Amino acid sequence: MDESYANLPTSHLLGSVPAVVSEEKKTSSYEAPVANLQIFPPNNGIGGGRGYQTLGGPSEGAEQQPASNWKGVFSISSYTQYFNVDTDIVLNRLMSSLYPINGDFFSKIDSNPDLYGLIWVSTTLVFIIASLGNVSTYLMNKRSDSSTSWSFDVSYVSLAACSIYGYAVVVPLAFYFLLQYLGSNASLICLWCLWGYSLFFFVVSSFLLVIPVEFLRWTIIVLVGAASASFVALNLRSYIEGNDLSLVVVAAFILQLGLALFIKMWFFA
Repeated sequence: MDESYANLPTSHLLGSVPAVVSEEKKTSSYEAPVANLQIFPPNNGIGGGRGYQTLGGPSEGAEQQPASNWKGVFSISSYTQYFNVDTDIVLNRLMSSLYPINGDFFSKIDSNPDLYGLIWVSTTLVFIIASLGNVSTYLMNKRSDSSTSWSFDVSYVSLAACSIYGYAVVVPLAFYFLLQYLGSNASLICLWCLWGYSLFFFVVSSFLLVIPVEFLRWTIIVLVGAASASFVALNLRSYIEGNDLSLVVVAAFILQLGLALFIKMWFFA
């Protein structure tokens, strides 16, 4: 066929068919879907692995970045590290609290301070002084009046809870802000740990305060209060060693001794 006829436009003619464009001249815009490849073989959780992982996904390190905002304060997982203690560690720290003159308590808890002692010792002390306080009151009344009948004063429980929990939480918190203001680099968790274990003195002595002899009771509570106060003061002094903060140490001693007198006058009067 003549080339002149082949170049004539035929798209306006009835029954005409458009010319087929060659596939080689057409630029393709098709994009292959991204394959969702996976790392193989899976770890099955061994060694902290996550098993199958998608390539290009967020790394595990990015997921485990610690929160630097206030949301961590209200997260339970933020406090699990402060309960990572076993029975042997807790017993060792309880026994250390019964030796007030050593002053080395912070060296034992520095690598792993805990809040377990604070909560456990405080809760135990609340129920001990509430129950034994009722027993002590009954025995004293029974000694003076043989017709006295047993009655349990429930208000002892609420009073013990407010006073003990309030003291164990607020006093170390106040000392923490005071030490920060005075330029000492103190740890709030370590202070809570110190004051929590210092209450173990009163747990042991509460059983002796049931004896219905007033002079003996006062002797016991003064000795126990002085021992517990010495434990707090001497360890606090070694903790802030290098700073002239004697008034802070004296204040801690007086507050701890005041707690002992409060327990005696309100629960074992």
